[in-house]
Amino acid sequence: MTKEQKKVYIDEMSKQFENSKAVLVTHYQGLTMPQIDELRSKMREHGIIFKITKNRITKLALEKTRCKDIADLFTGPTAVAFGEDAIISARILSKFAKDNENLKLIGGIMENEVLDQAGVQNVATLPTLDEARANIVGILNAPASKLVSILLARSEKMSSLSAENSEK
Repeated sequence: MTKEQKKVYIDEMSKQFENSKAVLVTHYQGLTMPQIDELRSKMREHGIIFKITKNRITKLALEKTRCKDIADLFTGPTAVAFGEDAIISARILSKFAKDNENLKLIGGIMENEVLDQAGVQNVATLPTLDEARANIVGILNAPASKLVSILLARSEKMSSLSAENSEK
């Protein structure tokens, strides 16, 4: 890399670190290019960028960003997932790591909270915003639907009683 290319790389990475709500760090040693391409494709479907990094230069890019606390994660063959939704990013990486033992989740940062490997796994199990909304709607609908069925059942009984009385 020329000096100018390094400068451009540092600027681009700094912007990615600063603008992404979720940054997850992985080790990818042993993955084949088709496997990496498959993972990138899955990530891209959700607007997540999965990028293989150059550690020394990436640490320089991290220095002046809110993500500087994760600089020590950048050792060995490292790749980073940049995204807006930490839950989706963590889920995709976690599922891929289960199927491909060569991908290791190392840690990351969600908003301003630093995550270790266990933290990333915990985030992967959380419901997404849409799932949480659906659960809340389901909880709110359940009592209302029970109330409606009780009211309908009583009105049906009342109508059947009045029909019986009118026949007599």
